[in-house]
Amino acid sequence: MLLRLAYLAMTNTFALLRLLPMGSREKDIEILALRHQLLVLQRQVGKPRFTDTDRAVLAGLLHHVPMGKLRHLLLLVRPDTILRWHRDLLKRHHATTCVSKRRGRPPTVRSIRALVLRLARENASWGYRRIHGELAALGIKVAASIVWEILREHGIPPAPERQGTTWADFLRSQAEALLACDLFETRTLTGARLYVFAAIEHGTRRIRVLGATAHPTAEWVVQLGRNLLMDLEDAGNKARFLIRDRDSKFTASFDALMAHAGLSVVATGIRIPRMNSVMERWIQTCRRELLDRTLIWNQRHLLHALREFETFYNEHRPHRTLKQAAPLRPLPEPAQIRRLVVRRRDRLGGTLHEYQHAA
Repeated sequence: MLLRLAYLAMTNTFALLRLLPMGSREKDIEILALRHQLLVLQRQVGKPRFTDTDRAVLAGLLHHVPMGKLRHLLLLVRPDTILRWHRDLLKRHHATTCVSKRRGRPPTVRSIRALVLRLARENASWGYRRIHGELAALGIKVAASIVWEILREHGIPPAPERQGTTWADFLRSQAEALLACDLFETRTLTGARLYVFAAIEHGTRRIRVLGATAHPTAEWVVQLGRNLLMDLEDAGNKARFLIRDRDSKFTASFDALMAHAGLSVVATGIRIPRMNSVMERWIQTCRRELLDRTLIWNQRHLLHALREFETFYNEHRPHRTLKQAAPLRPLPEPAQIRRLVVRRRDRLGGTLHEYQHAA
């Protein structure tokens, strides 16, 4: 806009220089001709549109003309509009030249606002008074009304309205005490069916592939249950609940075995796989990343592939639930790397890839 305004000012200056040598009679004739052309344009064109530059030029040229004479001029707009443009132009000028001093209470530091929101998010039962007290204990001096305003601006309701616990929060808080197991089916290259029994820890997401067979029986499931309990005892796991579906192979003997070890069996609803969602999600991952990309020859080959995938899943594959760490491998400390050299390790003939820094 500034460039256009400067261009129009320059062209009007040259136009004014052109008018200086002209006589009064010639100027009157030119004005009458321009007024007549303007009347013709007003009959043909609808409501004209003015840009900010046009408004500034017209307001600057006509603000010295008295109101009585301005009403008799032949213009595309009303005289009141010209005066309003001039007032707006003066407001913009004062807004850019005059810096108003801020009054009232100074703004709250951004880090304090973030801390207030964090305390409200992590403690659903805390009201603004409790959060204000915690800030005072940390040596942060703010008014209780400031805490209330911060919570209201971000749409956080009072404590009684956000004390309800969601299923996701409940399961996350109880994850260390939960185990899940399931049987899933796969097929070999010849079309034979094989059944795999696996268990997963909700807290660490560690997977255990316990066995595979073409003829699963209740006795076979009970024996794998004993193997699972021995593995849990060796690992020092303190789970208290085991989630399973209502497959007929999970008999009363299996539940009694788990109860004797201190595990309460929780059966899912009929045709409700979401009640065992963590286990079902691992089965989907196993199919997509391994079984759908591998030609399984027989039971021995299947067990070998599943053992490799179990090691890969527990020791290398990142998990969003664990903040991109693996179940048995925490994330390394951030290091400054001057020269990045990363090597790839293949598992199962290149079906699975692991990347690590070169030694």
